[in-house]
Amino acid sequence: MQAVPARFFRTLNQGSLIETCDNSGAKLLKITSIKGSKTVKGRKPAAVISDLVTASVKKGTPEMRKQVVFAVIVRQKKEFRRLSGEHIKFEDNAAVVVKDEAGNPKGTLIKGPVAKEVCLRWPPIAKISSVIV
Repeated sequence: MQAVPARFFRTLNQGSLIETCDNSGAKLLKITSIKGSKTVKGRKPAAVISDLVTASVKKGTPEMRKQVVFAVIVRQKKEFRRLSGEHIKFEDNAAVVVKDEAGNPKGTLIKGPVAKEVCLRWPPIAKISSVIV
């Protein structure tokens, strides 16, 4: 996994509800854990753009509901700064459901924009995304 060239604020806490922006069948996810996050004792981990999280499906098709899935965060409301000096923020928090830890997406298309940092770290998601910001 590559390093992300930006400064992020960790805003999506454990237990946050986020929408999905793909056609995998899930509509609403609840973050249960963040893969690879390290914190000090007593602090709960939080996720940012391009993090791999495990989440449980709260709303969606009957086959997808109550399942634990992997997801990659593709948008966040809190603005972040790129090394070029740009400040980027999105209208909502969104994630893409993936099949495995390699980042292969479960759906076949992504609705809405995807951050450039996600495409650098997860090339399979970049292939099916329509708009890259």
